[in-house]
Amino acid sequence: MDGRIGRMGDLPLTCDGSSLQIMDGGVMARDTRRIAVLGFDGVNSVDVVGPIEVFASAGRADFTRGDSKGLYQTCVIGLTKEPFTSESGLRFLPDCTLASAPVVDTLIVPGGWGLRVPTTNTAVSAWLRNRATRIRRVACVCTGVYGLAPTGLLDGRRVTTHWRFAEDVAKRFPRLTVDANALFIKDGRYYTSGGVTAGIDLALALVEEDLGPRVALTVARELVVYLKRPGGQEQYSEPLRFQVQSADRFSDLIAWISAHLERDLSVTVLADRARLSPRHFSRRFSETFGCTPAQYVDNIRLIEARERLTAPGRTVDSVAASVGFASADVFRRRFRRRFGVAPSNYRERFLTARSLQFSRSRIPEATL
Repeated sequence: MDGRIGRMGDLPLTCDGSSLQIMDGGVMARDTRRIAVLGFDGVNSVDVVGPIEVFASAGRADFTRGDSKGLYQTCVIGLTKEPFTSESGLRFLPDCTLASAPVVDTLIVPGGWGLRVPTTNTAVSAWLRNRATRIRRVACVCTGVYGLAPTGLLDGRRVTTHWRFAEDVAKRFPRLTVDANALFIKDGRYYTSGGVTAGIDLALALVEEDLGPRVALTVARELVVYLKRPGGQEQYSEPLRFQVQSADRFSDLIAWISAHLERDLSVTVLADRARLSPRHFSRRFSETFGCTPAQYVDNIRLIEARERLTAPGRTVDSVAASVGFASADVFRRRFRRRFGVAPSNYRERFLTARSLQFSRSRIPEATL
């Protein structure tokens, strides 16, 4: 199957990979920025397509009230001009080659077994060593870190990758500080992310840096992403861990609980949904997961509440109600007991840290 992913636009581009675009309706002019994704035989196709879909959606006129050509241009850079084949057999036709690649604003380095083939790795790393410092942002998706790490540009930096490869990356590149748990990490101009779909989360974060949370959340909704997860969220989430542990009817129940935290999740309700008596349900649940149903529900509610506290416009009371706590006072006590800090203090610290991070990384006002 052949498919061209992204097309080089006809807008004149400046030395930083962007071009001025006048928006319709009297809206402030913005830069159209070129997003490039590297491609090679043995690439993970989702690592390529996922971020491209995010940027393409972010530039849609109905999201940004801008020109139909969008705020981003995407292109795929191949090692050669020939089509390359992904791990799954999907074939891509690159827009250009390493030798003819244009100036770009943001570069995505996808993962896949092909990047660990010596000839491919050498070619990609050599090109990155020469070009990366002239690119505003370089983002590695999943095992894409294998392409950037040999350049030395990540030395002394904190990075993440797919949890299965974290130990190997740490051994091969001891000057990197590898966090096997993070969904994605920013360190300077370099970004790294965990496995496959984490590239979508990372791309949403990059869009948020450029265009703000409203556009990023709208894109997440358009792509039917369950939740736009922050970078600090674990790759191996609590619901996923419990789903992996359970191969029977509890697997579906765990997903249902996570999607209905505001409801009555008593043992009676959960047992009825699992088609078991309350006593039998409680015993089997405890044997499977090592905790009671009530303990599990309480923990998941607190973890989800912690994420919702970071959303703009949310109050402690509204978050408590949204995840099913009977009162805000009960929520505050349990949150403090679980995380060692009051929910209001947690929210204040998070927003302060995020504000400082955003102020360091946002595009200069002069370029908007």
